[in-house]
Amino acid sequence: MATLSSKPGLRYSVSDWATNNTQISHTAENKRNISHEIRQEGRALRNETTSKTSWDEYDSSRRLSDRINDIARWKENLKDCAQQVDAEMDALTLSKEETERALAATVLPLEVTAECLNLREGRRGKELVNDPVEAELKKEVEVIDGAQRILQQCIDQGFEQLCRLQEARQQLTIDLQDKIEAIDVDMTCLSLTIKSPEISLKPNPTRVPPGSTTPQQWEQFSRYNITRAKEEMQASVQIRENNSITRAQVQNDLEAQKMAVEFALRKRTHHEEQAYHEMQWQLKTTQEEIADLEKDICHLEEDMQAKMSPLKLVHTRLENRIKRPGMDLCRDEVQFGLVDEAKQLEATILALKQKLAQAQHSLQSLKQHEAQMMEDLSRKQDALLLEQCSSQTRQRLTLGVQTEGLPSAVVPLTNSSGRHELDLA
Repeated sequence: MATLSSKPGLRYSVSDWATNNTQISHTAENKRNISHEIRQEGRALRNETTSKTSWDEYDSSRRLSDRINDIARWKENLKDCAQQVDAEMDALTLSKEETERALAATVLPLEVTAECLNLREGRRGKELVNDPVEAELKKEVEVIDGAQRILQQCIDQGFEQLCRLQEARQQLTIDLQDKIEAIDVDMTCLSLTIKSPEISLKPNPTRVPPGSTTPQQWEQFSRYNITRAKEEMQASVQIRENNSITRAQVQNDLEAQKMAVEFALRKRTHHEEQAYHEMQWQLKTTQEEIADLEKDICHLEEDMQAKMSPLKLVHTRLENRIKRPGMDLCRDEVQFGLVDEAKQLEATILALKQKLAQAQHSLQSLKQHEAQMMEDLSRKQDALLLEQCSSQTRQRLTLGVQTEGLPSAVVPLTNSSGRHELDLA
């Protein structure tokens, strides 16, 4: 009888087998359903992400474009403001140079005034008076000193304002340079596409770099730079107006004082000429009087000498008649007449001597006064010459004004601030 062989192991029933087949089928179907759902979701996700990526790329490009426009707008504002600052700096530099020329123009009047004062110190004696001319000259020195101080203050203010404008211009330049570089960076970013060869993955590209600012801070920074520059320009305009007013006021003050000095000098010169001519006439009259007195003295001496012979005659007659003898020594009418004649001659000679002494004393006094008048006339002549020299010296002021009025070569203003023009196109 034959023996049947069988595979060892667990045996499943038909129902188990059928159940297993059914389960496998259901699982396969379930897996297919899940896979189908995943495939559908993947397709939807692909479509969605493709659209999202395209939109985000478009939105980023739009934002870059808007940002570039914003930066370009602020760059133009900064550029316009910088050009205005440059123009104001040139105008203020010109005003400062005009003020410096006005200050330099006060050197000659001060030198002329000092020279006039020194010239007038050469007056001698009673001619060295504290007259209105000296007072006006000293006042002119004070006016010029005050004008120089005021003009120097204007120059200092202009220089300080130029420094502040330069600082504002430098800040605008830095901001402009940053804007230009930012536009270049954003323009480069805007030109990139997914097909650009230079794109690549970067480590931690979403990091926030140090020193980052917010859009509000960014706009406030540029707005502050422009506002500050405009404030400095307004201050510069005010300084230029003040400089112009100050220069005109200084010129008026100097011209008014110059006219006052020249009027006082002309008046004093006229008075000195009158005094000089009066002294010349007095000296001439005195010299004529001295000549007449000297003649009269000679006549007195001649008359007195002429009286000596009659006196000798009378004395001789009286002495001879003393020799009469005896009773003939009579005091007769002849004797009385000779005595009266002798007394009369002696009185006449005494009167002539006294008058001669008076005349000689008067002559000596006249000659002394003549010497004093000649010395005073010499001093007056010297003083008059000094006044004329002062007038000639002050003519340098008129010549200086005429020289300033001549056309001169135009000197181009240099860029004292050292700023550089940026290519902002």
